[in-house]
Amino acid sequence: MQFDVVTLFPEIFAPFLATGVTRRAFASGQVNVKLSNPRDFAAGNYRRVDDRPFGGGPGMVMLAEPLAQCVTTILAQRSDCAPVLLFSPTGKTLCHDMVSRWANSLGAVLICGRYEGIDQRFIDTCVTEQISLGDFVLSGGEIAAMALLDAVARLQPGVLNDADSHAQDSFNPLLDGLLDCPHYTRPESWQGSGVPEVLLSGHHERIERWRRDQRLVLTLRLRPELIGQARSQGRLTRQDEALLASL
Repeated sequence: MQFDVVTLFPEIFAPFLATGVTRRAFASGQVNVKLSNPRDFAAGNYRRVDDRPFGGGPGMVMLAEPLAQCVTTILAQRSDCAPVLLFSPTGKTLCHDMVSRWANSLGAVLICGRYEGIDQRFIDTCVTEQISLGDFVLSGGEIAAMALLDAVARLQPGVLNDADSHAQDSFNPLLDGLLDCPHYTRPESWQGSGVPEVLLSGHHERIERWRRDQRLVLTLRLRPELIGQARSQGRLTRQDEALLASL
């Protein structure tokens, strides 16, 4: 798959693409990332990519024309009809299901906005879908693009050391959409706090039940709406429901 990232600051991505376990996906080309700067498509000696907003107000607005030319060039070089994604507070909140969809796609063009915003005419003409990381505002879309790329990369075969690692992720359908359980490692005692005895028992069935119970307890306490979703989808067992009722 290929993700073309449109950004005024391509240098931000260099350490991200070469660091951590997900670098395997980028280095191998499983997730091919290409960076394009709309300033290269701007007119004039100053390569201007922004201007003051009509109607007045604070900040600057990214010009439609350099962005449109940049996207047009990218799409002409691709062999598919790639969707164009914009990271924006008005978009749907990124979630596990969306990440899984993009992880099984051919990729997309990612628009990283800056300043006060982007000329709406570019959005109306060129953008296929908008995505948000949540109800807060970043100084640019680069961090959001990295979040999507990282989430997509770690789902690719062979990227994680343990092929089953992502199956235990919070929100994964394999965990019925629940939060993950707590994890412990050596030493068995740290600053007077021990490891739950069941995890040292070697009894795999009891361990899995404990982990399931912990997922249910944590999810009910921190994200109760996920319990409702799991229940409506028929993913909770009688034993699950009995535990929840006791709480």
